[in-house]
Amino acid sequence: MFKYSFQNDYSEGAHPRIIEALIKTNMQQQIGYSEDEYCLSAAEKIQAAIGNPEADIHFVSGGTQANLLVLSSFLRPFESVIAVDSGHICVHETGAVEATGHKVHIVKGKDGKVTAPEIQAVVDEHYFEHMVKPRAVYISQSTEIGTIYSAAELREVSGLCRKLGLILYMDGARLGSALTSRQSDLDLKEASSLVDVFYIGGTKNGALIGEAIVINNPELKPDFRYCIKQRGALLAKGRILGIQFDELFKDNLYFDLARHANQMAERLTQGMAALGYTFLTDSPTNQIFPILPNDIIEKLRQDYLFYDWVKVDEKRTSVRLVTSWATSEETVDEFLNDLKKIS
Repeated sequence: MFKYSFQNDYSEGAHPRIIEALIKTNMQQQIGYSEDEYCLSAAEKIQAAIGNPEADIHFVSGGTQANLLVLSSFLRPFESVIAVDSGHICVHETGAVEATGHKVHIVKGKDGKVTAPEIQAVVDEHYFEHMVKPRAVYISQSTEIGTIYSAAELREVSGLCRKLGLILYMDGARLGSALTSRQSDLDLKEASSLVDVFYIGGTKNGALIGEAIVINNPELKPDFRYCIKQRGALLAKGRILGIQFDELFKDNLYFDLARHANQMAERLTQGMAALGYTFLTDSPTNQIFPILPNDIIEKLRQDYLFYDWVKVDEKRTSVRLVTSWATSEETVDEFLNDLKKIS
């Protein structure tokens, strides 16, 4: 039996407050398909948090589902999306977006982030009807390698997308972690104002399941519920999702949980750096990528779960360690003590 899993930030079930809320409301009858009082209340709280009372809020069960829904619904058959090579839609979704017939233009990016010049280059390369037409830009906040878009970077990408008439879509699976990170100079209101559509991730931040899709652009709002239903994502018991987000946004719980995950990752980073280890990226969020000797990795695997990320050379590999809202200081310290013993 392993001591702890650093594979992801959803190995635990849900924060106790969410479980309590689900139990407390369990026997109350509600309207189905996310039209219940909890979904409506959660939507109002999210609208207030982003500073846009006109935003449409839709609750779905998972991140891949959200990405598939948004991109397949808003792109016409001949339109495409731009994404960085490490983007979730490029690597970890079994080609879900491409399976709907939409090409994904993969760019190299910088530190896991799409850059404005790359967007412009893709648009310039696709200039007439014998080619697909770039229509959307997909970004993640935080990225798949734990980095974040600064306010200046997001403003630059947003400004170019608006100039070119492109839909800017932000994958927010770990949005809480990004916004509460030590490097962040963005808050939720500004981040929301700079994108056409995004989702707030619950699955990786204390919820049992669930993501909240936020549509800011009025042109994208009509008939989206039809698309949700057609893709099998409109849950009859939508209340399950609404109750969770209503609890997460009742106070600062959503951000408190994300901040804790970041702090545990920072504790890991500082401890491993003190032992002389270096990192693949400078991640200020809850995913870190230390570079370890292969023999040390094999010894750690006897007690801990984590993923290899990339081979650095013949003797070293970068692994991914992910902390969650439930990771304790004691767990982190035990891992560091075990690492020190075998280093």
